[in-house]
Amino acid sequence: MKPDPRRNAYRADLAAETLRGTVEAENYVPGQPHHVVAPSLPLRREPRFDSNLDTEGLLGEAVTVYDENEGWAWVQLDHDGYVGYMPSEGLVSGVNAPTHRIAALRTYVFPEPDSKVPPLALLSLNARVAVAKAVGSYLQLESGGFVYGSHTVPLGVTAPDYVGVAEAFHGTPYLWGGRTSVGTDCSGLVQLAAAAAGHSVPRDADMQAAETGDEVDWQGGAELARGDLVFWDGHVGIMTSPDYFLHANAFHMAVENEPFVEAQERIKAVGFEVTGVRRLPLSCGKKAR
Repeated sequence: MKPDPRRNAYRADLAAETLRGTVEAENYVPGQPHHVVAPSLPLRREPRFDSNLDTEGLLGEAVTVYDENEGWAWVQLDHDGYVGYMPSEGLVSGVNAPTHRIAALRTYVFPEPDSKVPPLALLSLNARVAVAKAVGSYLQLESGGFVYGSHTVPLGVTAPDYVGVAEAFHGTPYLWGGRTSVGTDCSGLVQLAAAAAGHSVPRDADMQAAETGDEVDWQGGAELARGDLVFWDGHVGIMTSPDYFLHANAFHMAVENEPFVEAQERIKAVGFEVTGVRRLPLSCGKKAR
């Protein structure tokens, strides 16, 4: 079987050098380091703006570029390995050196350290920034602009409870492939919240079901607990308590926290049964003081 193309960079004409001997391609290249310079940048299945949105890169995240053509870069995201096409204008070559990440659900970048002036951009949770210096209660960015200092944490500092991070997304619009506080899908919500608490989690629900946390023998009688991930074919959500369940879903077209039994029955009514439960620790790593 060929490697999963979602996380392995290969096409008929081109593949990552690391895949030489694993897949056949006309050419193999090592790729070049780049990073995202837009607040968020779509990663699409094909190099067209009307192509499916598979995921998004956030400001400061690293990518490897294997090909560029007519305004599109064929890339692999460094943090989860996802492969696809991004608009070249939102990428800059070279290695970025961020110092902080955005820890608030979202925050503005201002041209001055003043909340009254019109902002330059809106950043979402987990965007990465390089801080030049503190100016009062703001942080001046190396790239220009100012963010409110308490909305950031140094890289490596994690949230104490990933479920609490996820709960802050309640009401966020559902967006297939979304990975920001402006719009997210089910697995994007899990990935974003888990990352804020120091967990490296893959992008899609099937990957998370196979690789994230420890299996819970729910069918064998184990009780559900806060932080458990519940999976269906193509869907995932987070238990916020033994009885309530948070998920980004197309029924509400939003992130909703609802009784688990109600969600389970509604999803079963359209032909899907729970396929598994995984338990993820609420946090790992260094917590903010």
